[in-house]
Amino acid sequence: MKLVSVEIENIRCYKERVKVQIDDLTTFIGKNDIGKSTVLEALEIFFNNDTVKISQDDANISNENKVVCITCEFTNLPHKLILDSGYETVLGNEYLLTSESTLKIKKAFDCGKKTPSCDVFIIAHHPTAAGVNNLLELKEKDLQKIIKDQGIDSALKGNPLMRKAIWDNAQNLELQEIEIPVTKPKEDSKRIWEQLDKYLPLFALFQSDRSSKDSDGEVQDPMKAAVATAIAEVKDDIERIQERVKSRTEEIANNTHKALETIDKALASELVPDFIPPTPAKWTGLFSVSLSTDGIPLNKRGSGVRRLVLVSFFKAEAERLLTQGSRKGIIYAVEEPETAQHPNNQKILQQAFSDLASEHNCQVILTTHSPGFASDLPIEGIRFVTRDKDAKPCIEGGIDVLGKVAEALGVTPDSRVKLICCVEGPTDVKALKALSRALHLEDNSIPDLTNNDGVAFVVLGGGNLKHWVNDNYLKDFGRPELHIYDADVSSYVGVIEQVNARGDGSIGFITQKHEIESYLHSDVIKAAFDVDVVVTDHPNEDGKATPKVFAEVYSVAQGYDGVMKDSNAKIRLAERAFPLMTADMIHERDPNGK
Repeated sequence: MKLVSVEIENIRCYKERVKVQIDDLTTFIGKNDIGKSTVLEALEIFFNNDTVKISQDDANISNENKVVCITCEFTNLPHKLILDSGYETVLGNEYLLTSESTLKIKKAFDCGKKTPSCDVFIIAHHPTAAGVNNLLELKEKDLQKIIKDQGIDSALKGNPLMRKAIWDNAQNLELQEIEIPVTKPKEDSKRIWEQLDKYLPLFALFQSDRSSKDSDGEVQDPMKAAVATAIAEVKDDIERIQERVKSRTEEIANNTHKALETIDKALASELVPDFIPPTPAKWTGLFSVSLSTDGIPLNKRGSGVRRLVLVSFFKAEAERLLTQGSRKGIIYAVEEPETAQHPNNQKILQQAFSDLASEHNCQVILTTHSPGFASDLPIEGIRFVTRDKDAKPCIEGGIDVLGKVAEALGVTPDSRVKLICCVEGPTDVKALKALSRALHLEDNSIPDLTNNDGVAFVVLGGGNLKHWVNDNYLKDFGRPELHIYDADVSSYVGVIEQVNARGDGSIGFITQKHEIESYLHSDVIKAAFDVDVVVTDHPNEDGKATPKVFAEVYSVAQGYDGVMKDSNAKIRLAERAFPLMTADMIHERDPNGK
């Protein structure tokens, strides 16, 4: 399952409901104490309520209502699952999805109580007509009675099939978006939440101001996340063990029960064996791992060293997922990862986060107040957090967000920079750097952009591109600009003409091929991913460009459930294929140098 949005209401500074879209790599940027961390901590409360626990003082102080609501919306849902009665079903057939076919789960915490209670609701486009609005709450015998009373096929077996038959038999379901409670003790639908909870992504929060106790140091949480991930990946083995334990213990319990009947039948009639398996949290608690540095507790080391271990964790996770993948969704949320880190380590982190976010079933959410750190991260995932004139927190993305970030936080040019190279996306930066390095090895008069301080890349990002050119946000830097855009968008021609007409030394080009990936050689894709992809200058006869073709072939080879997004395919090609390009391959793919 993949998180696509979160809504928070009445928590801390967020009195009114605020909805935020979540991408594969989402970066919240804004001034200190503006509300960035609250979003991440709200997610921690929703998924775990552990590293950060909900408390009475989390409710907005100016609101008499003390119920905090956190709602998460998911896609990439399981095709089939068991909700009740041991029979497989589909969430759509149970009317448990929104009108957009997403799964929306709301948790309401009553912070008016000393220990806040939690109620869970599924927000869905669900039947509301009398007689068909409560089928999820009914037990098998109740559904069988309805089937019989309405003269529906009585041979149906399993609650899901009976519910579907009853709904199909109704004249008008009166579908409306409603909140379906799934944790009330008296409602049989409680089982629904118990089953759905198993499919939610793992969520690991790493806080920049975490305490440095031995039991909860800055490396302990990454190790906890490692344990939780490992347990999730051996879920099938654990379930087999639980079934064996259940079978054996029930056998012993039944034998004990039979023996008790020979002693006291009355007492025996009151006792029924009931096997209660351990929860996933209890399995995780059985294991722990720690790191020591020459006998010195890690929490006694400097904050930079402790954070460096965190850098290493994410780098290792990115490499692991690159080769092994993940069967269960994982969300890594990190507050201010650039804290106490050398610029080189910040670059390593940026790379690791990008690698992680490109992996199947993995997402990354960050907070930062540093435009420099955010500058190399995907523009589509930037979320600017600010306050309006009434001090109400606002979170926005969109075509003009970078201009607002630059204005609010300040962006100053590096004096070493002599040229600003403007491209559409971060993968274009990686591709151009790799190609320049290959050409530099052949002719050292060509600059190697992988380590050239004189050239700064600026990612303008798709829909933002025209906006940046029209408003000329970079003019105050006093540097000439080189704009390189793909040929896949016809409107870019006018943008390039506008750049070339400035008369300030700036110049722009449109690639002759469809996009930067069209310059790849098929051999490097084979070497990097062991799949065969025919690279074409323009979309093939099926209208598919190279990233789409690669995404389909690679997803099949990896056994993915579905096809990876084109954006993730671009990231993989930029990270692993472009660095393998040689000057000879470049000349073969681009003999005219265009």
